[in-house]
Amino acid sequence: MAQYFEVHPENPQQRLLKQAVALLGRGQIVAVPTDSSYALACHLDDKDAVDQLRRIRQVDDKHHLTLLCRDLSELANYARVDNKQYRLLKTATPGPYTFLLEATKEVPRRVSHPQRKTIGLRVPDHKVLNELLMLHGEPLLATTLIPPGETEPMNDAQEIRERFEKLIGAVIDAGACPSEPTTVVDLTPMGAGDDPVVVRQGRGGLALLGL
Repeated sequence: MAQYFEVHPENPQQRLLKQAVALLGRGQIVAVPTDSSYALACHLDDKDAVDQLRRIRQVDDKHHLTLLCRDLSELANYARVDNKQYRLLKTATPGPYTFLLEATKEVPRRVSHPQRKTIGLRVPDHKVLNELLMLHGEPLLATTLIPPGETEPMNDAQEIRERFEKLIGAVIDAGACPSEPTTVVDLTPMGAGDDPVVVRQGRGGLALLGL
């Protein structure tokens, strides 16, 4: 039975978030609110949790998982970023964007793309999630909560609990999220002097990125 943490969206109760962090540390998956939709998150270094994350979503290892980071300084530990890429990242973060970048050796090979050695990274603009990341002390590995066979992400915490209560450890309810996934942009072509490639148009506007 998944635990249910109902927190204030602007002033989340630290006691409840610390309980969620403890579950993550024990290998549990937690449904977390973001500035785009709900996501499933787990500890980066827990292989069993990562495997469970993929089983729930029914995706293989070629599906990009995303590192949720507190800020760009944290992101730099996990991705190789040149000056041009960094300027674009700084323009768009925090916000509802996921950027594909070349992974560093800090990223376990099992969570980066097997051929491209890339990872999705993002800095969310969501008070509750940012507090959770601060208490956790490092990025969380996540994927948009889109149920298998469906195309729309979930944004209702109670419904998430009802559908996934036997598969995840907890749901953090901070109210409904926008029911729209992030905009995904591949920045790796910039390393060769090419333009970024829009992989998915989502909630984040392309004009902000000059695309």
